[in-house]
Amino acid sequence: MEALLASETDLAGFRHESQVLLAHQVPPESVVWHTARAENSDLFADPVSAADSRPQGVPKAASAIVPASFLRLCEVVVLHHDPERFALLYRLLWRLVHEPGLRHDPVDADMSHAHQMAQSVRRDIHKMKATLRLLPAPDGSGLQLAWYEPTHHILQTVAAWFAKRSPEVRFAIFSPERSVEWDGERLHWAPGVARTAAPSYDGPPDAWLARYRAVFDKDRARVAV
Repeated sequence: MEALLASETDLAGFRHESQVLLAHQVPPESVVWHTARAENSDLFADPVSAADSRPQGVPKAASAIVPASFLRLCEVVVLHHDPERFALLYRLLWRLVHEPGLRHDPVDADMSHAHQMAQSVRRDIHKMKATLRLLPAPDGSGLQLAWYEPTHHILQTVAAWFAKRSPEVRFAIFSPERSVEWDGERLHWAPGVARTAAPSYDGPPDAWLARYRAVFDKDRARVAV
């Protein structure tokens, strides 16, 4: 059975699909998780939602109650770059429902792996917050520009943090996966910029402005959040 998520960090979609799968008692080994942007997915495949592909005639299970600590763990682990993160989290969710003692087992291999992934994500977030170098655009607009390549899918988390910390500062951050702009009111998303195409911090400031205008083309529809 295939479960399709809207993006690499689709936590809401993961929770929905997991609830459907649990309700119909679909074991972890029967589920293949896909993300809409996964590079290794078959572009011509048509994976359907678990809600549409669930087996018929299987009695629904009672709603699962899981520890709040696990929900918080999911919020961080979904940001990890490991393509198996959703499979791991659903396996843990399944086991928490069927093995209540798991929550008290500090050395369980799956749980330990998930916590290690979460710690890696937190380190990546801290590193980006501490080392991101913003340069002022040369047009005097007050716009700050940067390029950064995080290890995990943390750009949205860190961009939202910068926007909340200094909402008056307009900025744009390019990264290989995607780029983000804060206009003082909301975040806008645009295509990513590869390292080879990124302006140099030692190069001419005009190159940064040119890249910004090319990526955040005002005539092109952008995704705002």
